[in-house]
Amino acid sequence: MLQVTVNDNNTFAISAEENGITINDTVADWDASWQPNGLISILYNNKSYTAIVEKVDRKAKEVSLRIDGQVYKIGIKEPIDQLLINMGLDIKQNQKAEAIKAPMPGMILKILVTPGQQINKGDGLVILEAMKMENILKATATATVKAIRVNERTAVEKGAVLIELE
Repeated sequence: MLQVTVNDNNTFAISAEENGITINDTVADWDASWQPNGLISILYNNKSYTAIVEKVDRKAKEVSLRIDGQVYKIGIKEPIDQLLINMGLDIKQNQKAEAIKAPMPGMILKILVTPGQQINKGDGLVILEAMKMENILKATATATVKAIRVNERTAVEKGAVLIELE
């Protein structure tokens, strides 16, 4: 059985049974198929929907789907994930935050954080100008800023460590 969380607040138990897919112990009346154009056609309770895969994060087991203009962030926990959480061994919470590195050569325009600051996944950390475009480098996990290794208005090479996290 999979535990699926939608937009961080609605959780469903989904399993494949002989009589079809069940959602919270209720047989779901649905069908889905990939279309040649890359879209997903979904038929649920005799209503048709079209979904677009916005983002897939295999490591975090998360998928973002756009359905009728609304984005749904879907987190998936397999049985092994659920077992590890029940044992107090949640891998996601125990993962060490990786240092923020420059994805390309550029100029540091602005540093948006300070050492010791708590940051959340998705928070902006640094604005890097590269190829006349401003790129906001964001946190990939919840962490604390350990050290800032660059200064504003300085050039950096690809792969240079900009911010250390803990």
